[in-house]
Amino acid sequence: MLFQPLDYKTDCTGYFAANLIRSDVPLPLEGSTWDYSPHMSNRQQYEIARIYTGGATLTEVCPDNLKEEWEAIKQVLKSCLKAFRTSRLSLEENCFYDAVPEYFLYQYLNTKNKITAHVLETSARPANYASMYDLLEMLSAIRHRPLNVDVRRISTLLSSVRGQNFQRTLQTVKHICDYNPWGTITGRLSTNANSLPILTMNKEFRACIKPTNDWLVELDFNAAELRTLIALTGEEQPQIDIHEWNRKNIYRNIGSREDAKKRIFAWMYNSKSEDFLSNRAYDKETVKNKYWDGSRVETDYGRVIENVDEHHALNYIVQSTTIDMVHEQAYKVYEFLKGRKSHIAFLIHDAVYIDLAEEDRYEILNLLDTFKKTRYNMFKVNVSAGKNLGEMKELKL
Repeated sequence: MLFQPLDYKTDCTGYFAANLIRSDVPLPLEGSTWDYSPHMSNRQQYEIARIYTGGATLTEVCPDNLKEEWEAIKQVLKSCLKAFRTSRLSLEENCFYDAVPEYFLYQYLNTKNKITAHVLETSARPANYASMYDLLEMLSAIRHRPLNVDVRRISTLLSSVRGQNFQRTLQTVKHICDYNPWGTITGRLSTNANSLPILTMNKEFRACIKPTNDWLVELDFNAAELRTLIALTGEEQPQIDIHEWNRKNIYRNIGSREDAKKRIFAWMYNSKSEDFLSNRAYDKETVKNKYWDGSRVETDYGRVIENVDEHHALNYIVQSTTIDMVHEQAYKVYEFLKGRKSHIAFLIHDAVYIDLAEEDRYEILNLLDTFKKTRYNMFKVNVSAGKNLGEMKELKL
């Protein structure tokens, strides 16, 4: 069945299918649609056309025979949104299908169905479809949980220009994490314009982010990208801090841990580096040749990146594999927490942040175990906790 949800808010139900608007009823148990909806209940029974496009918009994939019709609908949508702003009608508090005329809702959803059908008929199912579906589900759940932002923690910083700018940001964005899973070529998340900028927030402002439950718990892979490189060579992971391990075992105890960290990353992402000790320890050429064919990168996760030169090849292989692995492990944590008061609050690059309820405190070891067991065997994970994002302390588990 081809269908479109009437609204993507959790408390607005109903769908359009077979030329009928069915309001206040659950989504069908299977079918094809344009984008993920939080109302979906069984991922194996749905085909999401937007995953087929790699995150393109409806306008970008609209076939020629529908472009005139779609552009007319977009103009009406813009007029509706302008009218809503003028009348102060909030689409956050009202269902979209209650705010627009039924005849227009029919036209809009019928054309959306046609574009969806076109995409599914003309595009191959991507190899990373299942992992992208899981990611969309998890990010949707995160998006629908408001953050606990303590604006009073910012008041002490208002004497600085950065503090004033950040306060203005808090006043103009929603206090949610609204991620864009297609914002970068390697799969790293970015945030949409209406989102709290959690990925770029200055560390001095992090104390304003507090849990809605009792604790924030961070699960963070130790040197995730370097460990991914090791995994892709088939070598065993050191189960201690990898930069300290490198300092002792590769660089002959020369320099500090920070020196070892800078040296290995300078070598790792410089295709012309001739660092003999690093080259002897890590076989990056084998990894590059396995996943890059001279133009195209394809990872173990089915992520494909086209038109890649040699200078960027290893970078793209390692970064994209790492971030897909992080998302895969985060989804396992998300699944573990289903039905509990605790939940994933947000993701920051290679780390997952859990809003932990006191009643779930004895599950931290299980959460750690779930996160660190990757498809490439065990990765070392650092665990920290605190009463806010700016004051996290490492836990020795």
